[in-house]
Amino acid sequence: MKRPASLPLAQTVLRLLLTCNGLFGAGILALLIAMLAAGPWTFTALGVPPSPETLSLRQGMAWVAVLGGLATLLNHAVLVRLKAIVDTVQVGDAFVAANARRLRDIAWVLLGLQLLGLAIGAVGEAVSRPAYPLHLDAGFSVSGWLAVVLSFVLARVFAEGTAMRQDLEGTV
Repeated sequence: MKRPASLPLAQTVLRLLLTCNGLFGAGILALLIAMLAAGPWTFTALGVPPSPETLSLRQGMAWVAVLGGLATLLNHAVLVRLKAIVDTVQVGDAFVAANARRLRDIAWVLLGLQLLGLAIGAVGEAVSRPAYPLHLDAGFSVSGWLAVVLSFVLARVFAEGTAMRQDLEGTV
């Protein structure tokens, strides 16, 4: 069976995404360290001067950074599993139990990412003030929740495909 040309491209894109995600995580970690080590200066540089009326906003921003760091770890989990799936497809062995497990794990992680997005959006809404608005691209995502459902369905399809393949191999 001829392998699609898109698989090497997918592998390259996933390696690039893993690298970018790692750099993003390092950036968030650096921001958190700056918030802890040089809080007043860091927040002033971010446009939030240290004062009693901005305390909740500064705390919220720190929490958003922590949750963003957690999101990079969850993204890493998805990308590593997706790369492993693409690797098995590359060698012509997609319908294996490991891929069904990987897809199920991806679905659970995507669910976690959607809940994390809701939490980040809630923090942003709670600490945003008219004088110091905090605009975050977080909260409910129809496409994100669709990806969760789709991933669970695909995990089940792969599990069924694996079972059918094993049954077929057992009858030959």
